[in-house]
Amino acid sequence: MRLNELLAYKDFVIQCHDNPDADSIATAYGVYKYLRAYGKKARIIYSGSRRITKSNLVLMVKELNIPIEYVEKLDKPEILVTVDCQYGEGNVSRFEAENIAIIDHHRDCGREADYKEVRSNYASCATVLYAMFLEEGFDIRSDKSLSTALYYGLYSDSNGFGEMKHPYDIDLMEDLKVDEYIFERLKNSNFSLEELETAGIALIRYIYDEENHFAIVRANPCDPNILGLISDLVLQVDCIESCIVFCELDGNYKLSVRSCLRDAKASDIAIYITEMIGNGGGHNKKAGGFIKGTKFSELYKNQNLENYLITRMKEYFLSYCVIDSKKDKLDVTNMKKYIKLPVTVGYVKSIDIEPSDTEMIIRTLEGDVTIRAQDDIYIMIGISGEAYPISKDKFIDRYTAKEEPFYAELDYAPKVKNRITGESKNLLPHAKSCIPTSKSIIYAKQLDKTTKVFSKWDYEDYMLGCANDYIACRDSDAQDIYIIKKEIFDKTYKLFESNSGEKK
Repeated sequence: MRLNELLAYKDFVIQCHDNPDADSIATAYGVYKYLRAYGKKARIIYSGSRRITKSNLVLMVKELNIPIEYVEKLDKPEILVTVDCQYGEGNVSRFEAENIAIIDHHRDCGREADYKEVRSNYASCATVLYAMFLEEGFDIRSDKSLSTALYYGLYSDSNGFGEMKHPYDIDLMEDLKVDEYIFERLKNSNFSLEELETAGIALIRYIYDEENHFAIVRANPCDPNILGLISDLVLQVDCIESCIVFCELDGNYKLSVRSCLRDAKASDIAIYITEMIGNGGGHNKKAGGFIKGTKFSELYKNQNLENYLITRMKEYFLSYCVIDSKKDKLDVTNMKKYIKLPVTVGYVKSIDIEPSDTEMIIRTLEGDVTIRAQDDIYIMIGISGEAYPISKDKFIDRYTAKEEPFYAELDYAPKVKNRITGESKNLLPHAKSCIPTSKSIIYAKQLDKTTKVFSKWDYEDYMLGCANDYIACRDSDAQDIYIIKKEIFDKTYKLFESNSGEKK
């Protein structure tokens, strides 16, 4: 759905899930502000067994002037918009409406609606709405109250920005100008004395694995931000390199993950731990996840969660291998040669984005890569939005440059961020087209095991390849090693044939 589709209606009710959190309230406030900007009549409501009493939420509603109402009954509105939940699900009271719209970031439960936007790969519903605002060209940066609400919604749902899953999450965090005074008050109103006691009890009943230097900590039911506080403290122990802190909430489990390991991002641990039974994501050092209680019971009937986490963590550290481009070379003896298909891709000269020697981050769906703008460094943009640096010499050797602009329909357009100013720029408006030449040849093979590659471009962060993805290197440089996702490889490469017609 597009937000502008809703403008066909006049009378709106925006509904948060029962016992609403900051993300739900922030998203409802954003939809309300959008509709009011177009002269529409709108209300924000919630229901359920409990009214808002948590100190940070009471403060949020008061300081940002959010007109949210508690209701037990509702006259049938022209259109009901549920946010951070899906109409008909168990966590939101059901009210009749002539039309239904859904905006959410949880797993799509398959509920029917007249309008529906569910993006389960985003860390917060506030991010979903932020992305929808960008698609509409709706100005939110000038509205400090709305910006603060959305910012705090993401902060709360991503465990203090530790569990962000998508580039749009990071964009929201960096793009919006917030009221720092109000945000600090909200951030520092999260914990009660009871929750402080919860943290203390959890810290004295840890489980530690000496071989892999990780800890597992169970906490009593608490706000997810408490889990983040506990996991931050656990990671400060001298012998602990990674940890998972969890608690049970309404029959499900919330996890906070931390790691200070170079070859084991917290986000990758979270994804691995929750595979098949929930979801996880975040940053290199801070991440989090959710485990569905019924799924866990179904698949692991005879295990408690502590034992599952210990076993799964041990399996994780055995599940991957590491390739270090500074000291490793690929053995190409049994690898096949591939040539790039003549598919139009994009390129940008790094000095067309920022002045020479400016340090900048290339942001794509695959993660961040840090480079310095130089006359001899270009940035390539692939057909799926993948972006990566290439030297000018290799570009000239392997591509035919054109003057036509490069255009592609992408779910997320790659960006660069100036590390000094924090300013982000979309690469596509600066991109020109190019076509691979017959010299764009690589050695490649499919992976049979998860592999982490520290490339020559970004030695501090690894490229992650899963089974069936491809590991590759330039035919002229066995240390220029990188990962190519299977779906991209299949669209952009074919087996190389020699002049004799023999496939290599």
